[in-house]
Amino acid sequence: MRKRKGAGRPTIADVADKAGVSTITVSRALRDPSKVSDYLRRKINNAVNKLNYVPHSHASALASTRSNIVGVIVPSLTNNVFADTLRAIYDELEQGPFQVQLGNSRYVAADEERLIRTFLGQGPSAMIVAGKDQTDAARELLQNAGCPVVQVMDIGDDPIDMMVGFSHFEGGRAAGRHLVQMGYKRIGFLGARMDPRSHSRLEGFKDALQSGGLYDPDLIMTTTVSSSVSLGAELIEQLIARRSDLDAVFCNNDDMALGALFGCQKAGICVPDDMGIIGFNDLEMMAASHPSLTSIHTDRYAIGKRAVEMIKAELDGEATDQKIVDLGFELQQRESTSRNK
Repeated sequence: MRKRKGAGRPTIADVADKAGVSTITVSRALRDPSKVSDYLRRKINNAVNKLNYVPHSHASALASTRSNIVGVIVPSLTNNVFADTLRAIYDELEQGPFQVQLGNSRYVAADEERLIRTFLGQGPSAMIVAGKDQTDAARELLQNAGCPVVQVMDIGDDPIDMMVGFSHFEGGRAAGRHLVQMGYKRIGFLGARMDPRSHSRLEGFKDALQSGGLYDPDLIMTTTVSSSVSLGAELIEQLIARRSDLDAVFCNNDDMALGALFGCQKAGICVPDDMGIIGFNDLEMMAASHPSLTSIHTDRYAIGKRAVEMIKAELDGEATDQKIVDLGFELQQRESTSRNK
């Protein structure tokens, strides 16, 4: 069994030393902040934050046991993309001793850090977090967690512990390359929310178009607003008004792609002959739409299942050296890009 992380986990004594107070004062401040002065509370809080100290909710049992909690933190509970991954996690854990504790970071780094601190304070058996772009403080907390940690929905070369997902850059590049191969010439991008994974898709898309000599920054339209079908319709209308020669779009997710289709239909633009559309994730609606929509298919259920399998293997002392698992993606071509060249 490989050596557990967390040997250097900060202690309450470290906090006391950093703040220049006694351990009893630190303990009192953490249990009931009203029992210490504002001045001391600020000093202690500063020390806690600088050391990334996690007060344990079961401190008396810390050395001998851990809870049966598996902490899971995702950035959204309304985004359908995470539903399949969460379903797999629950399916894989329901017959065992573990309980899922779910947190929603709302795409806010500070909220993710707060949730990580809270979950680690309960001595979880494992942690699952979405993405690979945690803050330095969050990474340090997870590196010192003393339990298996799996980053899901993405891959990279620097996992905190373990990682399972796919390359959003390569997925974006595959989408761009497909539109070029299908003969489209003025290819745009519609992006909403624009979290780090969406930025990676855009970078891959740009790489493909640059290789084909077709990249035009004037055809890129993004917003930090949350994605929706109605937003996709609005953005395609705006992009067409700006560039009437637009003949294809890659949308950073399927909601946006469906909205783009509706926007084109409202404007009397024929898909795929006059406008090609491709989405990302391949939700059920993509095959059901008319015309059906091309998308980058990702197996979100398999990601959640594999994450739990990796956790169980590590807890059972059967962990392998494969810490990064790339489950890949598949371009699912449908009617929205199947025009005659």
